[in-house]
Amino acid sequence: MNPNINADPAELAKFSDLAHRWWDPESEFRPLHQINPLRLTWIDALASLNGKRVLDIGCGGGILSDAMARKGALVTGIDLSTKALRVAQLHALEAGTRNVDYREISAEAMAQQEPAAFDVVTCMEMLEHVPDPSSVVRACSILVKPGGWVFFSTLNRNPKSFLFAILGAEYVLQLLPKGTHEYAKFIKPSELAQYSREVGLELSQTRGMEYNPITRRYWLSDNTSVNYMFATRKA
Repeated sequence: MNPNINADPAELAKFSDLAHRWWDPESEFRPLHQINPLRLTWIDALASLNGKRVLDIGCGGGILSDAMARKGALVTGIDLSTKALRVAQLHALEAGTRNVDYREISAEAMAQQEPAAFDVVTCMEMLEHVPDPSSVVRACSILVKPGGWVFFSTLNRNPKSFLFAILGAEYVLQLLPKGTHEYAKFIKPSELAQYSREVGLELSQTRGMEYNPITRRYWLSDNTSVNYMFATRKA
């Protein structure tokens, strides 16, 4: 891999090894399937996806990309995992999903090729897996049109998030494979807000995501102590 690409080979290998299970709702990706309707509804309520040109950065197997395309958006999903992209392409073919395209390219390279080309940019559960998250945020700002929306989703960095997102989710409840997350790569909301401000993205709304292990239900709230999402707009 090009050493200048903002990606961790170990992270790519981790998700590539699981790529064939991406669309199994009872697999390691079950949490993504469960939270996807919440994310989609929130994004659509703010950005009105129908007819919009959308870029999904770190799309993986295409769970969110596919759902946004079915909402009427013209979606491009990008990732650096070849296996995950093949899974996404195959699923789109099998499901008959129109208006979705997948490319193996980094956010930074895409920003050089298509600046100010997208009405909406999403970057969900991806920033905590790259060496330089601020570089991805900068690329998002370049890629979105003036007045367009950029959505982020990531994990807060504090003792509670370590307890819930790593010990709880990976070791106790086994919702995720062990080693999915590294605590040191978690990002505080204040840090993500600073990254955003520095590149001209104005924070419009923040939402937290919570989980009840007994009912196995996720919901959105104002609690951003573990999982949280940012809705930002290009000035």
